[in-house]
Amino acid sequence: MGRVTVRRPVLRLSAHGEHHRPDALAAEEPLEIRVDGRALAVTMRTPGHDVELAHGFLLTEGVIGAPADVRTARYCDSVDADGHHTYNVLDLALAEGVPPPDPGVERNFYTTSSCGVCGKAALDAVRLKTRFSPAADPCTITPRVLAALPDILRDRQRVFASTGGLHAAGLFTVAGSPLVVREDVGRHNAVDKALGWALLNARVPLSATVLMVSGRASFELVQKAAMAGIPILAAVSAPSSLAVDLADEQGITLIGFLRGETMNVYAGTNRVCRSDIQSSTAGQGP
Repeated sequence: MGRVTVRRPVLRLSAHGEHHRPDALAAEEPLEIRVDGRALAVTMRTPGHDVELAHGFLLTEGVIGAPADVRTARYCDSVDADGHHTYNVLDLALAEGVPPPDPGVERNFYTTSSCGVCGKAALDAVRLKTRFSPAADPCTITPRVLAALPDILRDRQRVFASTGGLHAAGLFTVAGSPLVVREDVGRHNAVDKALGWALLNARVPLSATVLMVSGRASFELVQKAAMAGIPILAAVSAPSSLAVDLADEQGITLIGFLRGETMNVYAGTNRVCRSDIQSSTAGQGP
């Protein structure tokens, strides 16, 4: 796995005493994303799938909409104190005719792994106009399929199993088949990696698809779903108020607290088929 994990000594304390042992940690390093040689953003991420991350980032920022919009993606010279290549600077060259990123939505030079919106020039710039509106997507999904997604996602979190320190994002069909799962210390990076995979494999717009995330559903994750044409976003934790507002605005079905057979549907309830639930409770008293 390369630099995806690192080993560090730790003092383990318990009711049975103390002992020293090595522990596996999720790696976190900066990635500087450049477009045509100009620095666009620096994000703290788990190394790996960097090209997917950059493509997903540019997709959800409205810069690109197809694989052909990027001519090349290459690592630039970036070395550590020992002269070893860090692979922490990635430059993407846009195809001829693709406009450069709008300065109005550029991030300040640094973003954190936990908050992709931090550093935006203005909140209004976050409400990017999607090329692939999911509002008219007629797909539906059953609660039974939704209930199975968190376990499928967890089973595919190989690095989380050894470190306990990564977020995950997975793309699924509405029938529950997994398409791709990506992990990262930043939840928005995990989503960008999954969306970058989809873009590079010509699967955008992601109609009839569910984006499942291991944490909470933030405003930016709903925005990313909208930019990729995803009609359903599900999270194991809570959404924010702005996330619900944006899901309503963009026609996205937003599900939170997806744990076992219970879930809260905050927006787009029409896509969740509830015939099984209704039939199982029909005729029962209060």
